Amino acid sequence: MVTALITGASSGLGAEYARQLAARGADLVLVARDLEALDAVAGAIRACHRVKVEVISADLAVSDEVDRVAARLTAADAPVELLVNNAGFGLPLDFAANDVAREVDHLRVHVEAPLRLSHAALEGMLARGHGRIVNVASVAAYLPRSTYGACKRWLVDFSRWANAAYAARGVTVTAVCPGFTHTGFHERMGLAPGREGVPGWMWLDAREVVTASLRAAAKGRGVLIPSFRYQALARVAALLPASLGASVGTRGR
Repeated sequence: MVTALITGASSGLGAEYARQLAARGADLVLVARDLEALDAVAGAIRACHRVKVEVISADLAVSDEVDRVAARLTAADAPVELLVNNAGFGLPLDFAANDVAREVDHLRVHVEAPLRLSHAALEGMLARGHGRIVNVASVAAYLPRSTYGACKRWLVDFSRWANAAYAARGVTVTAVCPGFTHTGFHERMGLAPGREGVPGWMWLDAREVVTASLRAAAKGRGVLIPSFRYQALARVAALLPASLGASVGTRGR
């Protein structure tokens, strides 16, 4: 029996991580801003699985609220053996036209919060000699895609380095880089399959993404790009001129 802490757990990939980990017998600490949605996910899991489920309502763009989550990660009486940094949100791709305060919040949620929570989790994991961290990045890390791609690239590079640095001490760090996935993330931004140049075949199933990522974490992989089609896209994107890559990256939101 292990305990997993999942951010962004009220919907999408976060809720899917919660369901799959509960099915494997893990106790859960679920973190998200929307307490009502979080309680609904927790209630459904408790009804199906004999596991403990804690909920923490926190906005990870706010420093004091990140501190509360970090404090749970360092609690010695109920140690967290698996951290899933999944929380995130999207912005329009026109950085110059965006509200800079929203861009700063975007940076805090996608970079600062995973950094601080990973740091908090590593303290206990390294002392115990075991633990796993899963950072939900994106295949956008391999394309010039405004600040979203830049944030996700940081997460990929950090995860690759941290996995190499700490695996020998029993702690693995895995960046998961899905493409367009059937969750509420893109729909909340007004994007549905088949719209804005994103054909149906490019969409992934959330259950398959989570299953593949947990398998990769168990194997100690530093980076996973789910599906061969997105692996191929990432390889091709590395060969494109920046201007062409940026043009490709404007598809979808």
